[in-house]
Amino acid sequence: MRWYTRPLCELAEINPRNSEVRSLADEMEVSFIPMAAVSEHTVMIEHPEKRLLATVRKGYTSFKEGDVLFAKITPCMENGKAALATGLLNGIGFGSTEFHVLRARHNIIPKYLFYFVRQASFRIAAKSCMRGAVGQQRVPEQFLARYQIPFIPISEQHRIVEILDDADRLRRLRCKADAKAARILPVLFLKMFGDPATNPKRLRKEPLGKLIRVRSGNFLPAKDMGKKGTYPVYGGNGINGFHDEYMFEERKIVLGRVGAYCGVVHYSDQNAWITDNALYITDKFESLDDRYLVAALDLANLNQYAGRAGQPLISGSRIYPVEILVPPEAAQLIFASSASKLLGLDDDREKAKGQLDRLWDVLMAQAFSGQLTAKWREAHSKELLAEMEQQARLLNLPLPKEPETTP
Repeated sequence: MRWYTRPLCELAEINPRNSEVRSLADEMEVSFIPMAAVSEHTVMIEHPEKRLLATVRKGYTSFKEGDVLFAKITPCMENGKAALATGLLNGIGFGSTEFHVLRARHNIIPKYLFYFVRQASFRIAAKSCMRGAVGQQRVPEQFLARYQIPFIPISEQHRIVEILDDADRLRRLRCKADAKAARILPVLFLKMFGDPATNPKRLRKEPLGKLIRVRSGNFLPAKDMGKKGTYPVYGGNGINGFHDEYMFEERKIVLGRVGAYCGVVHYSDQNAWITDNALYITDKFESLDDRYLVAALDLANLNQYAGRAGQPLISGSRIYPVEILVPPEAAQLIFASSASKLLGLDDDREKAKGQLDRLWDVLMAQAFSGQLTAKWREAHSKELLAEMEQQARLLNLPLPKEPETTP
């Protein structure tokens, strides 16, 4: 049995109008989902807001329970921002106008659609079709409408979702463990040096402009990354792919430059590439230990100094006035020694995360090529054939043929 493919617009409504909202009371509470509430790590809605309908009727994108939200603007789309809208107050939500909304029709499962748009190959194709000025490029609705999606029996959709749900659960547990571990280093910093805002230990403070220089990385779109690359590529929020070339042999302190997570701090692996969605430290004018500096920059919360016209953005000129503590070098080294042990564990976690991410990419590719459920499909061929015949009649397609058996 071969899978049919159909244009996405035949299997889902794209940016549907919710005309029934007009008749609802202004006092009704609804969910509000800004772009920042959608995590590219867990690919879930986190910390949704509660608002009165009157405050969001105009100027926002509306959606319903079970709709798929897909970020259309760069770099949110490339970073994988998408979510299945669930648990909405009164079944209704409003959010950023930078979301495309996909509403599955009766012959497709919403979560199957959700997983489909999460594929790396889908985002790469979407990136190549973006329109608009640099920094404000968006995926046009026409791209979604024409994109071909496998139209398979409902029972096989359920099986694919079931397998991907199990794999996704592992990745989310990994994210939770990483989040807990990430809170340990700031606690150590505060214990040794105190809160930088109040400086209770009266340590020397200097603006970043007297301590460091930063520079933007080099442009490297996802489509140009080496398919068998092993060198990590750092973008606006950490590793976003792998390449067969690297820019630096030594480790670098990397700052997210653009997007909701601009200002986030990472300490790169050796032999890494840094894209123009990030900044990296090129020079240090004092004896600052890298591990200390990573922690100090992290606590400085550089995101708060981002420009907000269009996409959030930081630059050297925006962060150079920010002051950080400059403790004696001996104290930095004591901190660095403890941090090294924690960062060693971080490296192990990062490697485990990389393995999970690669496994996930393989599963996603197999899910929508037919490989993932091949054996299951063979075991349920008669039932699936009947379902496919119903689908074929529904869309006036040629009736599927029963698979040939070898003697």
